Formats: sequence, structure tokens, C-alpha cells
Amino acid sequence: MSKLTPVLSAHWDERDSHTLAGYQRHGGYNAMKKALAMDPDAVIQMVKDSGLRGRGGAGFPTGNKWGFIPQGDNKDHYLVVNADESEPGTCKDTPLLMANPHVLVEGVIISSYAIRAKHAFIYIRGEVTHVTRRMLQAIEDAYKAGFLGKNILGKGFDLELTLHIGAGAYICGEETALLDSLEGFRGQPRLRPPFPAIAGLYARPTVVNNVESIASVPAIIDKGAEWFASLGTEKSKGFTLFSLSGHVNNPGQFEAPLGITLRELLELAGGVRTGHRLKFWTPGGSSTPIFTDAHLDTPLDYESVSAAGSMLGTKALQIFDETTCVLRAVLRWTEFYKHESCGKCTPCREGTWWLVQILRDLENGKGSEADLAKLLDICDNLLGRSFCALGDGAASPIMSSIMYFRDEYIAHLTNGGCPFDPVASTLFASSKAGA
Repeated sequence: MSKLTPVLSAHWDERDSHTLAGYQRHGGYNAMKKALAMDPDAVIQMVKDSGLRGRGGAGFPTGNKWGFIPQGDNKDHYLVVNADESEPGTCKDTPLLMANPHVLVEGVIISSYAIRAKHAFIYIRGEVTHVTRRMLQAIEDAYKAGFLGKNILGKGFDLELTLHIGAGAYICGEETALLDSLEGFRGQPRLRPPFPAIAGLYARPTVVNNVESIASVPAIIDKGAEWFASLGTEKSKGFTLFSLSGHVNNPGQFEAPLGITLRELLELAGGVRTGHRLKFWTPGGSSTPIFTDAHLDTPLDYESVSAAGSMLGTKALQIFDETTCVLRAVLRWTEFYKHESCGKCTPCREGTWWLVQILRDLENGKGSEADLAKLLDICDNLLGRSFCALGDGAASPIMSSIMYFRDEYIAHLTNGGCPFDPVASTLFASSKAGA
């Protein structure tokens, strides 16, 4: 297996990779021309045959999601691209859109044609102003080139593309909360069913896909479903962007086939920072159960990561060495989820608040070992019982960290504070000597 397969990131090092000319120099928009000469159903079937799975976290087959859209219903259909990337550690969509925005525009055109949508939306995070400007320019250039608008390439296909700037709410990364936000309402998850494929944006059939999912479509159309399916593993096909951050010598984006291991990626990234060793890491962002150095050789595909007890998620590999307090890291993540909870459901609204209170006490050496059981009980009431996956994301790192690092939690109590805090450790040592 080739360790790196640069496709989306193949030309990021070129100064004009973000421009229309730079994109077309390497065959940009050829896949669109090929797709518009095909029957829309044939495009959907091609994506199904490729085995492309959603790159936003859940890993649902993209072609199957498109196939759920009812045809011949005389209703408007919509494509919505979720570019509201905001989870701690997740950082693949922003550099992709910054360096190669036209691959998303081309993917939007092909995908909209396949599901018979005449209007598409890109919902982008409001804080990434530099990326917003770049996307707006790419969309404007595509309109000028005749790739968007009326009667594209004389094929009788019309498509309007709108870039919608979100207000910075993490909950709007959840697809139905995103749809509510697009419609002008407060971003909160909807009760399902009905699912977006039946009643999505403006109560019309809607496909919601992640940036990387849609951006992968042009390469599939251009090079073929068999080529894409030849990469990755049997059930997790293709290439993807792995984001390495944290205590690693050369952090960044590594585009590789699904099934590569963290050990291999660390070799490419120059290893854990010099003089230190790996302690724990996240395979799919802060909302996924953590792994330890015992999982270095776990294949990074959907099935293998799930079998090992976590989720591949957004392939956000946060690396932490032995100097990191796992309790402190988990507390910081939990504070984020408490702050970003929309408050719609009781388990998440109340549960995340109590999780933060208990974790703060434990970090400061307060409480007792019974608090660990209380933490797990609250997590149990969050996991699978909240309105959306935010509750699961808040509970997962806590439960997994207690499973792997229970002794470290206890050490905070016996130490009278964080054992990684020099001040607390010195005070504890002094009190022991005085006793």
C-alpha cells in the first residue's frame, strides 16, 4: 500500500492552486464536463460503485445517501455542503478550501446534477473569514466561466450556488441544526424522521454532505470508480485527509488511503516530538474515545477503529505525549461541549454542566474516588440518550480516559491537585515530608 496518495492535496504547494487557472491547468472541471454528458442516475451509481463514504464523521455511503432522494416528485431538491468545521482538533476542510476551493465547486456541480438539484448551499463557519473570501472568489469565477448559472455548458442544466456564513455555533455542524440555521431559525437538531432526504431544507428533499465528501467526487468521475475502490480497504475505500496535530514534530495534513496506521503516519510526520513518547491520541477528533500507544498499529479505517473501541470520525489525530495530564485535556474538551450545547435536551444541557463541575473538582484534587462512578453514570445517561451526537461526543473521551488512565484520576486526589502541575506536586511533597 502506498503510504501517501495526494489527490485533493496534490497541488497545494503551487502559488495559484486556489485560482481557476491553476485548477484547470491540472484538469479541473473536466470531470464536470464528463458528468454532464452522463445520465444523472449513472453518476449516482458511479459514486456508489466507488465505495465513497461520508468524510464528515459517520462514514455513511455517499452514493446511497444520494439515492434516497425521490425522483419524479416534482419538488425542488437541494444540496447542502457542511463546511462548519469547528470540533477541537478537526482541521482538514479549512486548508482544503484555502488551497483548492474549485474542487469543491466542481464537486457541488456534479453532485447537484446527480440528485437533480437546481440550488446548492455551502454552509461555512463565520470565523474563517480568509476561507470565506477565497470561496466567494472561486464561486464568482465559476459563474463567469459559465460553470454555474443557467444552461451550464449548453446541457440544459441550471444551478445556483450560495455561500451561507454561519454564526459560529458548533451545534450547526449537526446536519438538521444546520438546515434550521439556513432557514433563519436558531440552530437546533430536528426530530427524525422525517430525514433530510424526504423533508430537509424548506421541507424539500435535501442531501447534506461534508466538504471532503463532495470534493472527492470529481476525482471519482475523472479516474473511475474502480480506481477509487482500489485504494483503502475492502469496506473503507479510497483516500482521505488525516490531520496530525499536537505533540508531533511535523504536524499537518497527510492524504493517504484508509487503513494506514498511526505508526506509519508518525514516521511520515517525523515522530512524536523529540525526547518524548506517545501517551494518548484521538483517532477522529475530541468527540471520539481516546486511544493509547497500544493502538499504534490499528488500521485507520471505519471498521478497524470501531472494533478497537473508538470512531474514525474526521480523522483528526491529536497526539499527546507523557507530559500531558489526561484529566486536564478531557476537562478542556468537556468545557467546550458544555459551552456549545444548544440546551434543547435535558441529558446534554444538564449532563455536560455536571461533568464539568466534577472534572474541575477532580483536577484540583477535591472529591473522592466515588466521583469517578458518578462521572460514568452521567456519561451513561448522555450516551445514546441525547437529542443529537453532541452528548455522545462529550461522554466518549471521559469514559475512555477513565478506562485507560484511572490511576491518573486517583493520583489527582492523593496528590491534592494535578500531579503534572509543578506547584501542586511541590506542595504535596512538602506536606508528605512534614507528616
